[in-house]
Amino acid sequence: MPTDITNKEETIINERCKTDLKTHDFYYNLPEELIAQFPSAERDGCRLMVLDRESGGIEHKHFYDIIDYLNPEDMLVVNSSKVIPARLLGKTDKTGSDMELLLLRMLDSGEWETLVRPGKRAKEGAGFDFGGILHATVTAVLDDGNRIVKFDYDTEKYGSIYEVLDEVGNMPLPPYITKKLENKSDYQTVYAKEEGSAAAPTAGLHFTNELLEKIKAKGVGYGEVTLHVGLGTFRPVKVERLEDHLMHSEYFYITEEVAEEINRRRARGGRIVAVGTTACRVLESASDPDGKMKAYKGETGIFIYPGYKFKAIDALITNFHLPESTLIMLVSALAGKENTMNAYKTAVEESYRFFSFGDSMLIK
Repeated sequence: MPTDITNKEETIINERCKTDLKTHDFYYNLPEELIAQFPSAERDGCRLMVLDRESGGIEHKHFYDIIDYLNPEDMLVVNSSKVIPARLLGKTDKTGSDMELLLLRMLDSGEWETLVRPGKRAKEGAGFDFGGILHATVTAVLDDGNRIVKFDYDTEKYGSIYEVLDEVGNMPLPPYITKKLENKSDYQTVYAKEEGSAAAPTAGLHFTNELLEKIKAKGVGYGEVTLHVGLGTFRPVKVERLEDHLMHSEYFYITEEVAEEINRRRARGGRIVAVGTTACRVLESASDPDGKMKAYKGETGIFIYPGYKFKAIDALITNFHLPESTLIMLVSALAGKENTMNAYKTAVEESYRFFSFGDSMLIK
């Protein structure tokens, strides 16, 4: 955890703007065979669509070409949150029945908020065993159906809960990926450091260490922020009016060092290029109305959709997102809805690969 954050912790209120757009306006038809079930053979070898947000023009490249679109004065900002093996498969203490837990976030008490299945076996006081290594006890049932659980394990053998999860847990792949993940590192960015995400910041999966070194050698700035991705990322928007959607809240922080470098680069005319919607949400949450970046830690529930005025970022590297999701709405806010939906239509026609393990898009 950083020690140089100066702003007090607080919840950043969603920035709402009026719009006539409805949730269905962000629907597009996606053939199931275009949903990527596995990553590219080479991380940076996937396809890259370059979208000019002013003209709507589209170029078709490969991700390793991204360096050609970055200028020496620019700054790349990534989310260094690390996915934990948060999916636990075990048995109930009472009957030995199958039980599944999905860890959402650790509380200050050391307990965890979790999703459980089936819920009828997870009443308060119920216990579950995971391979004789980890034991969970339900300590509370929340109004939304989530459970708070307390974990017990051999603290002499394991230094932390994360060491236990590495042994007994599975990667929490999104529901549209039905193939088994052979290598856990495939769902992890090469710069992942801070454990805590229940899903990967997937825009960064395309970077290799070699590509990052080439980008830095060009003079492009590099900074890491952290936002622990929650499962709200995958929840569809179920309301008709965008303003009525309740955005999930996620923990994030940005250090003073990174904030100051962003401010220096921007003052010299450089662009701030966010890698992924999570990095974008951090930067927009931690900037003042004039776009000046501040060190910050806390929760953000910022909901970005068309009509939003960006303060902190100038370009975005992102994947292709689910129809009617908050993520495609964020992209539409930056690139324009018409440009975005046309780009998605083109991506379908050109057989781009979609979602977490899919191809990439640069919005410049």
